[in-house]
Amino acid sequence: MDALLEMISSRGQQLLGRLDGPLHFRLVVMPTVVTLLAIRAGVLDARGGRPAFLWALFFHPPGRAALVRSAVKDIGRVFVVACVLDSVYQLAFLRVFYPGLVLVVAVACAIVPYVVIRGPANRLARLLTGRRARRGDETGTRDSEERGGHG
Repeated sequence: MDALLEMISSRGQQLLGRLDGPLHFRLVVMPTVVTLLAIRAGVLDARGGRPAFLWALFFHPPGRAALVRSAVKDIGRVFVVACVLDSVYQLAFLRVFYPGLVLVVAVACAIVPYVVIRGPANRLARLLTGRRARRGDETGTRDSEERGGHG
């Protein structure tokens, strides 16, 4: 049990060390880029009359796959870059490689900001433009926006 607590403590210290160590800029730049992508996606969702991201993800099963594809398209590269940069950080400065920590940092930098921001961006855009989400939209995609429809 002591070994497990020591391992958790060590990994926690390594995570906290990323906040001010070398390459720390990535912990600001990547979430900022993902936030901008999430705002853009939320505005497009609002223009297309689609519901908020998490709401659609959990309560519109037919459109879930298309919604996940659009999210992966938006954040996939940023997630890969986050993985690569954290791997470089670990190998260059810690001289070890922990794949679990790479995933924790990549998820925190790329996925969490996107999921947290896209829905509120949609709601804010709808509030500002006066549009309502369509109740019959089952797709969760941006098709109507891409075809020039106004939903």
